[in-house]
Amino acid sequence: MVGPLKATTVLPYLSLAIWVPVAAGILVLALHRDRDAAAARWLALVGALAGFAVTLPLYAHFLIGTAEMQFVEAVEWIPRFNVNYLLGVDGISLPLILLNSFITVLVVWAGWVVIQSRVAQYMAAFLIMSGLTNGVFAALDGVLFYVFFEAMLVPLYLIIGIWGGPNRVYAAIKFFLYTLLGSLLMLVALIYLYSISGGSFSILEWYQLPLSLKTQILLFVAFFAAFSVKVPMWPVHTWLPDAHTEAPTGGSVVLAAITLKVGGYGFIRFVLPILPDASHYLSGFMIALSLIAIVYIGFVALVQPDMKRLIAYSSISHMGFVTLGLFLFSAMGVEGGLVQMISHGFVSAALFLCVGVLYDRMHSRQIADYGGVVNTMPKFAAFAMLFAMANSGLPGTSGFVGEFMVVLASVKANFWLGFLAATIMILGAAYTLWMYKRVWYGQVGNAHVAALKDLSQREFWLLGALVLAVLALGVYPKPFTDVMHASVADLLAHVAQSKL
Repeated sequence: MVGPLKATTVLPYLSLAIWVPVAAGILVLALHRDRDAAAARWLALVGALAGFAVTLPLYAHFLIGTAEMQFVEAVEWIPRFNVNYLLGVDGISLPLILLNSFITVLVVWAGWVVIQSRVAQYMAAFLIMSGLTNGVFAALDGVLFYVFFEAMLVPLYLIIGIWGGPNRVYAAIKFFLYTLLGSLLMLVALIYLYSISGGSFSILEWYQLPLSLKTQILLFVAFFAAFSVKVPMWPVHTWLPDAHTEAPTGGSVVLAAITLKVGGYGFIRFVLPILPDASHYLSGFMIALSLIAIVYIGFVALVQPDMKRLIAYSSISHMGFVTLGLFLFSAMGVEGGLVQMISHGFVSAALFLCVGVLYDRMHSRQIADYGGVVNTMPKFAAFAMLFAMANSGLPGTSGFVGEFMVVLASVKANFWLGFLAATIMILGAAYTLWMYKRVWYGQVGNAHVAALKDLSQREFWLLGALVLAVLALGVYPKPFTDVMHASVADLLAHVAQSKL
């Protein structure tokens, strides 16, 4: 693995990716009066576009074929404790930064008409959260990572608690407590690593620490508490359906498309390279939990009467592929998990936006309240069908690529493991297409459905952008996988040095 880092970039691309959206959010907050709502919307959109634009040079100038951290920024922050403002990206973190910035643009645009009260605060929360999340993916200092990891919870907590549904306060507090309590154990682990490393918070230097198996297992438990809740893994997943059900559409989109990826990223950045012996030793445990999420939660999704809850449980099931792929310790498995994270970001965002389109018109998420939507919203039905197919893992869509790679890696490891993992291809199609059949197909369900209007131009182009993303990744994933290869190979080479 790479060693100690020094600044290697002329332009602070990563700082721009973090602080441009945060600064835009602060500016939007200055327009806090409802009569300034139009100005707040436009300023937020400009800020989101600027935040996405400053991440594009990261991809354009990224050197493929090396596992070294790139665009490194190193500035002393708290010299007394050797805490530094240390940033850098590799082929694992770069795609996640691009995904986060892209989704932020769509979320701001999605709330353009829907949000009518406290518009500035709503838009600012997403912008600030976007910058803080980029900080999570770019931080190479333990304290800096922890600060961003915790700070990104605050805007989402406010989004759910202020603009959510009738039980929003309960859902927001449950979400916050679950994620905060897990993070406290991670803080203990970070402090311990600092104490035995000679006073360094550099994450990459921790990769070289000679830790006993017993120590690694204890640290594994601490990191697992933080990251498994974020994924979320069974059985610490119960906060997610409640949070999704009560969150506004934009909150659900960011929660599914971005926040869940922080958990998977944490396993890759901390658990596998710092604790390779424990990762091998406990791989059976992680694979078992992943399979439970894939299969059992798939059946739970099948019986949900609420569209949002169904998609929320679907997210848990699909994210099970991520943790399964990571703990197979193969290049195809890890890269498949990473591709699955990107794909799930696109597909889950699209599905929650589709639910939002219906909810904005009928103020109901209950499947039983619909039927025959295709008769009154044919354009919308076409978009929804594509996203349903992607969620089912149809070849040619992004949903197929990551899952296929993980299943293939599973079969190579153990046939029956691959067989169990592949059941999600059936379950995913079952609950997704059954929902689609009941909501969109058949005769017009009632007078409310008969009165529905098809997509507005804003909604059309919003969903159209995600169609392009889903098809592009599904048909030609090479631009993403090429970026990952070297970093994944270097990670696995390091993990393979495990003594077990």
